[in-house]
Amino acid sequence: MKKIVTIGGGTGQYTLLRGLKKYDVELSAVVSMMDNGGNTGQLRTEFGVLATGDLRNCVLALADETELKDMIRLFEYRFPKTNGVLSDYSLGNMILTALNNLEGDMAKGVEIFLNILGIKGKIFPVTLNDSHLYAETLDGKKLSGQVEVSYPEKNAKIKNVWLEPETYIYKKTADAIRDADLIVFCPGDLYGSLIPNFLVKGFKEVLKESKAKLVYISNLVTKQGNYDFKLSDFVEEIEKYAGKKIDFVISNTKKPSEKIVDKYREEDCAFVEPNLDDNRILKEELLEEIFSGGKTVARHNSEKTAKMIMGLI
Repeated sequence: MKKIVTIGGGTGQYTLLRGLKKYDVELSAVVSMMDNGGNTGQLRTEFGVLATGDLRNCVLALADETELKDMIRLFEYRFPKTNGVLSDYSLGNMILTALNNLEGDMAKGVEIFLNILGIKGKIFPVTLNDSHLYAETLDGKKLSGQVEVSYPEKNAKIKNVWLEPETYIYKKTADAIRDADLIVFCPGDLYGSLIPNFLVKGFKEVLKESKAKLVYISNLVTKQGNYDFKLSDFVEEIEKYAGKKIDFVISNTKKPSEKIVDKYREEDCAFVEPNLDDNRILKEELLEEIFSGGKTVARHNSEKTAKMIMGLI
């Protein structure tokens, strides 16, 4: 059975896993542990656990949406926003925190979570060490923590990113990367979700040892920290921090509606210009405009994207 490893965090990885789980492959998700925002950040501070949010989303992405429909709803539940101690807390995050405390580390906790739900696939934290993300902008400002790195001031450009304290790759994560047939860099927050994985000690060395082909699924839109990035800029930054050349780049060709273009423009974001055109670039109409959380958002079509990835195996 072919082995696929996805690397990232956030919505991009969630969307991709929902498509890939339908194929007969050995699927592993490697997840960044640097998130310090919202409920995840609260649990990190209060209980000293690793970031739970992206791990929870990967578990839900791999779950059978028919057989486990009610369980998914339960784990997605958030307590109402009040002035109470549980205000806006995610039940799924709290369960992962409990499993971490029971098992002694987050990796074992996630494994138990998957076993409870009978889910195929594996989910690995990139590291089991507690660490935080930092960055420096071109104008010399230091950004502390994943939230600041992901949402710097308007027009700020990120010059460099690093982790403090140093952290080391989790052994099972390293094994999965070494043994993979295909490694997929997920779309999403470039500096906040994807690149932090590459900053973990031992990650680049293991990636170089791997014989797997590397695939990058291009972001649909830019965001803070990479305002005017084109496709070539994303690829360049990823290759710089990963220390290895990408073999294939999956790029969307579907033009967005004016409505959603205007929506992202209001957020100082723009759709990524696909300015690369060589034999590495695989093009397809992948954009979906989905109404979620009271607004229309741009997402990759999970089925089409997964099919393209399977075509590379």
